[in-house]
Amino acid sequence: GARIREGDCAVLKRDEVFKAVSVLRRRKIIFEKQWFYLDNAIGHIYGTTFEVTSGGNLQPKQEVEETTTETKEAGTDNRNIVDDGKSQKLTHDDIKALKDKGIKGQEIVQQLIENSTTFRDKTEFAQDKYIKKKKKKYEAVITIVKPSTRILSTMYYAREPGKINHLRYDTLAQMLTLGNIHAGNKMIVMETCAGLVLGAVMERMGGYGSIIQMYPGGGPVRAATSCFGFPKAFFDNLHEFPLSKVQSLLSGTFTTETLPADPEENALVEEESNGLSEEKQQETEEEPAAEAPMEINPTEEQDTVDINAEDVEFKENKEKENKENVREKQIKQWERRKKLKEAAALLREKNADGLIVASKFHPTPLLLSLLEFVAPSRPFVVYCQYKEPLLECYTKLRERGGVINLKLSESWLRNYQVLPDRSHPKLTMSGGGGYLLSGITVLLERGKPDCSNSEALSMEEPAAKRCKLQELPC
Repeated sequence: GARIREGDCAVLKRDEVFKAVSVLRRRKIIFEKQWFYLDNAIGHIYGTTFEVTSGGNLQPKQEVEETTTETKEAGTDNRNIVDDGKSQKLTHDDIKALKDKGIKGQEIVQQLIENSTTFRDKTEFAQDKYIKKKKKKYEAVITIVKPSTRILSTMYYAREPGKINHLRYDTLAQMLTLGNIHAGNKMIVMETCAGLVLGAVMERMGGYGSIIQMYPGGGPVRAATSCFGFPKAFFDNLHEFPLSKVQSLLSGTFTTETLPADPEENALVEEESNGLSEEKQQETEEEPAAEAPMEINPTEEQDTVDINAEDVEFKENKEKENKENVREKQIKQWERRKKLKEAAALLREKNADGLIVASKFHPTPLLLSLLEFVAPSRPFVVYCQYKEPLLECYTKLRERGGVINLKLSESWLRNYQVLPDRSHPKLTMSGGGGYLLSGITVLLERGKPDCSNSEALSMEEPAAKRCKLQELPC
């Protein structure tokens, strides 16, 4: 298996709790009320379980055979056990003393069992539960796993569901399936899920094909995408395009004449920076002036003159810096424009193999404009936390035409506990995983009379078929 390397993105797991971290030396990590360093984990295989020892060091956990069940004494029921807090003879201080001595968690749990007056009266199930609970508290055991869509989507849904618009992991799985995402696709992804959906798509495509991420605001958010730890090559075919420019691209008014090559643009940048430095100058000049009236003895006056001289030097340096910054800004801007041009060219081909939308925005206007870039006979999937916007979207698409197989669905999830003699659905069930609207694009013939009228359609179709039949023999 893959080994844990320094600089990797890894996921810490304890029971069903996950946390994504960067593997760095001498960096304190706090996870589930435990603090430790990941230094010792470097070089081990992913999936290794570690124990936190003194000084926050991780040690690979040695497998210990469970005590055989025959030795256990168990009661028949729990009805006579009263939770009055008096059944445990070990006090809080005793446990602390044991910990300070460096006694391992396993032994502490053993001591707790031995000092519990009610343990042997409990049923076997209750005993297991007790041991499990105490182990969780006193045995600091952590597994380090390799990030994947499944793990990261579970982690986000449990830790910060608001960041991913409450997109549940099974719903995300449905999206990847309905969107027919595979290597070699050309996908359009529009999401405001911290980059989780984008990462899921990238993982499925395995670095083959291209993705255009549509983003609102100043730039794409890819916090979750970086947790996947993709190789650099995966990002070569990842493009981004601002939503604000979609209309101009569709209407044909989108241009890149605002490239830095344009002298007007340059002048604008310089004006801005000069404006900034002028403001700064005013500030620096005003400060000593404000102090002046309060001065009484001449020595202090001397000081202010020096300050002014320093100010001039400071200003000159600032101006130099500003000019360099402007240059850097221009280069960056030029690169951004180049990337924008490439993304625009890709979209203009209007032959995307699929569209995935999962955002906090109303889906209707988004979908109606983005579907323009998708080739006919391709799938699209829209996620929304609520069903009402998708219902509206559904009707709008029906009116517009150009889509078939429209489906609005809600995925339903139920977790089961599977244990001998006590398998049952978990008591905590997820409320809602959101809704999906999926469908397939078909060629939308413009300029024809309104075909949404079913009569007009039935009149047209046979005629078209007849024409084709007549043409065949020749």
